[in-house]
Amino acid sequence: MENLSWSVPGGDIVRNVDLEIGSGETVGLIGPNGSGKSSLLRCVAGVRTASAGTVRYDGRDIRGWSARRIARHTAFVEQATESETDLRLGDVVALGRMPFRSRWRGPDRADRAIVDAALARLGLTGLRTRGWRTLSGGERQRAHIARALAQQPRCILLDEPTNHLDVRHQYELMDLLAGTEQTVLVALHDLSLAARYCDRLVLMHRGSLVASGPPRAVLTPGRLRDVFGIDAETGHDGLGNLTVACRGVARDPA
Repeated sequence: MENLSWSVPGGDIVRNVDLEIGSGETVGLIGPNGSGKSSLLRCVAGVRTASAGTVRYDGRDIRGWSARRIARHTAFVEQATESETDLRLGDVVALGRMPFRSRWRGPDRADRAIVDAALARLGLTGLRTRGWRTLSGGERQRAHIARALAQQPRCILLDEPTNHLDVRHQYELMDLLAGTEQTVLVALHDLSLAARYCDRLVLMHRGSLVASGPPRAVLTPGRLRDVFGIDAETGHDGLGNLTVACRGVARDPA
């Protein structure tokens, strides 16, 4: 991302973001509500056209790329939304193969094997024939992530993927993302989860990127107070993972 901005009539939502993410890196995108995380992800995914600046994959500007071409490079998992689809869960995951099929060709053996593997990785094999309307929010969220894996992209973008997931599935998902060879940019609200699993954290505030680096360098008490409006301290759990403990609301947040 080079000088990336996205604006609406009321002002800038994303402002002059410069950020480079290395191949295979897992980067956590953090910040309070309204800081521009979702809008930034949508610009990077090509879902939204930036007002200014450039998004490049491997040095190539994605302006003018078709949705199919972008989908062959990156998968985007948005925050779960309501849907009235009558598709089965397995059919939703199989949509991840669409960018690689011609309009007239149905799924072949290779496509089906890729979908089977994605379902297995998210623990959804036994639910593949279930109708979408019968699924819980967490099951739908896992299905969307399985669909992204079925795309076999080089880069995965995720907007609050742990929403609707119970504690076990939150940790299973983050284990999966941290262990993949793919490049991952994931927006998260849980700061301790982000600190534990991400190679690097990117902190946004009021549309701007205000810090980027290792979790312990980004999650300082001063930044937690100024950006999130909380009095908090960082520590380590019994396994040496960075933790964030909130003591209360700061009296004078920025």
